Amino acid sequence: MVKLYAKVFDLDGKQVDRIRLPDIFRTPFRPDVIKRAVVAIQSHSLQPKGRDPMAGKRTTAESWGVGYGLSRVPRLRDSSRAAFAPGTVGGRLAHPPVVEKKIYKKIPKKEKRLALFSAI
Repeated sequence: MVKLYAKVFDLDGKQVDRIRLPDIFRTPFRPDVIKRAVVAIQSHSLQPKGRDPMAGKRTTAESWGVGYGLSRVPRLRDSSRAAFAPGTVGGRLAHPPVVEKKIYKKIPKKEKRLALFSAI
């Protein structure tokens, strides 16, 4: 096992001593592990997001079908106002954020330690 040393200089710039560096400095540089640890730590500051699953769906809108000269989007009863569809005012979102999504990333303790040592 190779031991690493650092030179110690005085104020005049002359080498006066050398000291042995800790084993942590022999850890290889692993940018992939460092990135995983950073992303995991950054994810801890995110807030959970989500929409009501029934948002935009509380309506009696039904499609009229074909033969009326209008697009086949669901329309409110006794009216020609479109509703429910994602492209309409007051309609649902097409792909809303879901509450079940896991945004809090975890990283094993050994991997977090390796990332710290590798970054040093």
